[in-house]
Amino acid sequence: MGVAHAIRQRADCMRRQVGAILVKDKRIISTGYNGTPRGTKNCTEGGCERCNGSEEKYPRGTHLDKCVCSHAEENVITQAALHGMPTKDAVLYTTNAPCTTCAKMLINAGIKKIVMEGHYPDELGANLLREVGIVVEKFGDKNEEKAI
Repeated sequence: MGVAHAIRQRADCMRRQVGAILVKDKRIISTGYNGTPRGTKNCTEGGCERCNGSEEKYPRGTHLDKCVCSHAEENVITQAALHGMPTKDAVLYTTNAPCTTCAKMLINAGIKKIVMEGHYPDELGANLLREVGIVVEKFGDKNEEKAI
């Protein structure tokens, strides 16, 4: 989880910083953090209307259609694909629980287990992960020796 925290430092989203890593056969195969797509302006440069808007105009959890940032889970999967790394049966370590969209992507990418630290108020995503049998652990709740 320490590596996911280090990756999170690269996040350029001004609302939430999340880091994620994919591990397969005890080896990191991909990393991801949340931020604007490659080649576009970062949030800190005015690239995302939602990040740069006020809390009153864009309260947390709303107007996600105005956010151009990719989530850490999206980026960890797309980076694996970009570099030809298969994600089937990989373990995701993330500093935050995945949203519904990311949960769907993780399911379709064949992730077998998620070790997460934070919470995200999205029960639909959690229910989908449960329904397909992906093991979800809260970091620190089980034997931490399993973590890399």
